[in-house]
Parts: sequence; C-alpha cells; structure tokens
Amino acid sequence: MKLYINLTIKLDIARGEVKINNLLYQLKGFMAQIYFGILKAIFSAVEERMITELKESHNGRYVKNGHPSTPRQINTPYGLFKYRMIRISDKETGKTFMPLPEAIDLSPYCRQPKVVGEGGIGIVCHLSYRNSSKEVKRILGTEISKSTLHRQVQEFGSKMCNWKSLKEIPYRFLMVDGTKVRMQETDEKGRAKKVEMRWALASTGEKERFKPVGIWIDKSWKDIYRDLKNRLNYSKLEVLFSDGGPGIEGNLLSCGMRHQRCRLHGRRDFPYILYMEGLKKRKQKIFKEKLNSIPAMSIKRRELEQLRPEDVLEVKRLAEKTREGFRELLEALPKDKYPKARVYIESLSRGITTFFDFWLENKKWIHLNTNAIENRFSLVKNRIWAIGKRWSEQGLMNWLMVVIRKLFLPESWDELWARYLGINSNLNFELVKVSYDWI
Repeated sequence: MKLYINLTIKLDIARGEVKINNLLYQLKGFMAQIYFGILKAIFSAVEERMITELKESHNGRYVKNGHPSTPRQINTPYGLFKYRMIRISDKETGKTFMPLPEAIDLSPYCRQPKVVGEGGIGIVCHLSYRNSSKEVKRILGTEISKSTLHRQVQEFGSKMCNWKSLKEIPYRFLMVDGTKVRMQETDEKGRAKKVEMRWALASTGEKERFKPVGIWIDKSWKDIYRDLKNRLNYSKLEVLFSDGGPGIEGNLLSCGMRHQRCRLHGRRDFPYILYMEGLKKRKQKIFKEKLNSIPAMSIKRRELEQLRPEDVLEVKRLAEKTREGFRELLEALPKDKYPKARVYIESLSRGITTFFDFWLENKKWIHLNTNAIENRFSLVKNRIWAIGKRWSEQGLMNWLMVVIRKLFLPESWDELWARYLGINSNLNFELVKVSYDWI
C-alpha cells in the first residue's frame, strides 16, 4: 500500500529579502514542524486504517470512543511529539483500548524510543553521561536523562558490539598496549582498585591501517593470547609490536613471529630505569647519549624510506652498527652495579632490530613505534581518567565497545545502528513532487 501526504507551506517573503544565511537558519528551525506534521499524518492514517479493518472484520463489535484526556508524549529526534490517540470500545468484552500502539510497536509507557539515543550514545564517547544528555537536548531539543542514556549505552554495547571471529581477514601485524584504570572496587586500604586495561590492533600490510581486534579489562596476557588465537588467524601473524611490557613477549609471540620493540618507549623508559638505579639526571647523560647514538634508536623514518632495494649493504651496516652499539652500552652497565638497566637494555636489544631484518627479507619497512595504538587510544584514556574516574568492569567494557565502533570503526556504525533498531526496507519515503505558487 502507498500513502500520499500533501504538504502546503506558506512562506512570507519581503521583496529582495531572501538572504542565504537567513533562509537556511529559518528553515532549520522550521524542520521540526514539517517532521511533526508528517508524523501526525502517518499516525492518523495508520490509526484510521486499523479501525476500518477492525470494523470490517467484526461487524458492529468495535466502535470509536473518543480520545484520552491527555495526549501520548514521545521524544523524537526533533523534540517532544504529542498525539491524542483514538480509543476503541469492544462491545462484547466492554473493554476500551487504543489500536495505534500495537500497530506501530509502541510499548506501553515508552516515551523514549531507541532511535533517539543515537546522538547521545555517540556524544557519550567524548563527554560524561550528564553532559551528553544536555548536548542532545541543546542540539535536538529532545530530553533524555543521563540514567536512560546510560541504560541505552549498556544495552547497545552488550548486544551489538561484541567481538566476532576475524579469521577470514589476513592480518599480518599485531600491536598491543595497555594502561591502568580505576575501578569501583577498593583495595585493602580503601583506595580505588587499579587494574590493567589492555587492547590490540591488527593490520594486513606494511602501510595498511591498524584496526581494533580486542580489548580486555584485568586480563593476563596469557588469557588475551587465548582469546586472540580463537578469533584471529594467529599463525599468519608475522610481527608483534609492543612497548616490551612484562609478559607480552613470553605470551603473545608464537612460532615464526617476531617482536618489534617501540623505539619511543625505549628512549623514554631508559632514564626512568637509570633513576631507579640511583642515577640522577646529570649522571644519566653518558648512558642516554650512548643509547641515542645507536642507529636503530636514532635513524628517521624518512631516511629509511630513501633506501632502495639495492642498498642492502647499507642496511646490513646499520644493523651491525646497532648490535655493536648495544654491546658497548651493556659493557658500560656492569651487572653488579646496574642490574635493572642492564636487563632492560638486553631485552630492548633483542627486539629493536626486527625492522632491519624484515626489510632485508621483504624490502619493505614496518612500523618503528607503537604510536599508532597510543595516539588512537589517548582520547579514550583521557575520557576514562578525567570523566569516569571509577568504573564497574561491565560498565566500562560496554562503554569501550561502543567507543571502538563509533570512533575507530565508523564505517560500520550506520549498519550496526540499523540492526539495533530493526530497520528494514518495508518502509520507504519518496519525494514525489515539489511545486510553488506566488500569491
């Protein structure tokens, strides 16, 4: 069946006063009236058709019985919509009911359809629930409480944003990182308990974008490995990128996989290790200079990109000079005097030259740092620490799943949201005709 709705709009225009800014601004404010007018026409049409069908199928049983004293209120993307529904009396049972809610799948006492929450769910990725609800009201004129918004985020995150199998995607590179988050639970001293939030990104090629493939709260790297192995074609992964945190290399590296340590973390963490050994800033200088003089720690990416396949000897020279530089640095760090710094440099030296070896085999450069994962999640970390402050594990996980889909996989957001709302092709709008007359 087709429903035609005729709209007649009157526009008062003084001669020569159609200014583009004024026109667009006024039209924007008028769109709500058009929206409500169409919505009211559809409600009325569906309601009348339902009543007609009831009367025709049950001769004389159903009769109209006026309207309720107060209209039904529904929050919409254009503000609060009010509609007085028609009541029907059943002569056989003596009961009175309204046919429209069942026809349009409007639940009893439902004033906040799920579709209204999309803007709030998107904004809550950046702001608190309270400020997100305020922004929705300011932008759309639709009021949504912070508790309702929180409930919708939790429902959307738990139902629609679960991780699926990614075995069909030929991922080659895996990047992992983590940070501390505060939970609602407290420790033995009554302070907010801090646990690790860890995440992983994967890429299909040297110059391809890294995409999120997992996020975990208070899970060991061993548990994370099991999860990734179940969902990814793990045997095809070639390189693991990380900051070298405890447990990463031992648990996530599989047979045939290499480890590329992050250079930025190496340069940044080494002075901290030296400080733990009792060396203040001035005494650290000689060791930092030795580390920064090593080619793998100092060479720029643009310099590497200038090397051609025939420059094999130069790349081998840089790799050998890097190994020599680490040997000299280790000699300058006696085991009995600087045990922690020595262990750190030994670990760093094992994984820092992977990009040289990879180029010698494939003539392509891989990432030298893990800033791809740090940059993408810096906004998330700031939001967690500055706004949320303390979280329940399930509440944080559901929020994170929404954030990943909205911020890091935006191409899938519209399709995901349509599935959540149950959108289908049974209802289509088509603009048939637009005409005008000067009066």
